[in-house]
Amino acid sequence: MKMEIRPRDVVQPTSMRIASVGSAMPANRYSQGEIAVALEKFWEGRLKNPKLLHTMHERARVDFRHLACPHERYPGFASWGETNRIWFEVAQDLGARALDQALEKAGMGRHELNALIVVSITGVASPSLDARLINTMGLRPDIKRTPIFGVGCVGGALGLTRAADHVLAYPTQTAALLSVELCSLTLQREDLSTANLISAALFGDGAAAAIVAGPDSPAARRSGGLRAPERAWPRILGSGSVFYPGTEDIMGWDISEKGFRIVLSARLPDFIRANLAANVDAFLARYDLQRSDIGNWVIHTGGPKVIEAIQDSLALRDQDVAPSWDCLRQYGNLSSTSVLLVLEDVMANRRPEPGTLGLLLAMGPGFCSELILLQW
Repeated sequence: MKMEIRPRDVVQPTSMRIASVGSAMPANRYSQGEIAVALEKFWEGRLKNPKLLHTMHERARVDFRHLACPHERYPGFASWGETNRIWFEVAQDLGARALDQALEKAGMGRHELNALIVVSITGVASPSLDARLINTMGLRPDIKRTPIFGVGCVGGALGLTRAADHVLAYPTQTAALLSVELCSLTLQREDLSTANLISAALFGDGAAAAIVAGPDSPAARRSGGLRAPERAWPRILGSGSVFYPGTEDIMGWDISEKGFRIVLSARLPDFIRANLAANVDAFLARYDLQRSDIGNWVIHTGGPKVIEAIQDSLALRDQDVAPSWDCLRQYGNLSSTSVLLVLEDVMANRRPEPGTLGLLLAMGPGFCSELILLQW
């Protein structure tokens, strides 16, 4: 659909465009069945019902996942310090590759990045990952850097919003969002809770980067993408955040000397069904829009029950959530990276008709939602 809107709370609705999304995956790719067999050996003698493990993997609707390390290495990890060091090493490689791919797709060079926002919830470092990438990639020394930790699955959408905020304030500049998540390195051997078994059946590893260009940036001025409809970069028309007070127990980490222990409440799907539709409707109403005006949906791949709850809550068609299901099957849930992978797929293979309005949506620890209104 073609529609020109004038959002009341966006000063320059045409100013922010997503120039590209690039991704990078570890070389270790396994089928869901292979991972289930490896985990049965990982927990050998500890599982009361090994068949339940395989059932969980079958119901996750995941076909393949990438792992930071060959699966044979995981039983030998002795400490959180060891896995965190591996996170830092692998994250640098994947992060650089994802950034370079996004820059190449946008027709940009490394020196053109003015801001770098890095999101990850699966490892920590100081100096942070962005600092190491600035050094190894030779990024400009005056680049504005923002490392973000703790926001989990919502991080891809939240980081994209921060990148858009930057170029809205500095229209001659470009900003990159990088998400790197190595969820497999957080696996807890002593935790046989249902939440950890579900996590082991669902989460994978990888990285994605998105480039957001201001309207007066050199990349935007020289790109035919802003003039040719078939190559047009999607516009970011606005964004919104929703925080749900008193819901910290729904999702997150219980962090101790043993590392990251998953917190995942069984009430999450019902919570989404009870709250999300009203939040989306209120956000769209700020732009005098309704859900029926949205022709494209970019939804985080939170897992089968989460995708189903989002579809039910928003009364979406199967085709609206098809990109999310496909991403889940190919990669699993990559926390903050997943919504960017869905966006990458839509931009490359499912691009809507010019003028179509879209909504990018992710939810995560807090508990919270992040919404981005797009126009293709």
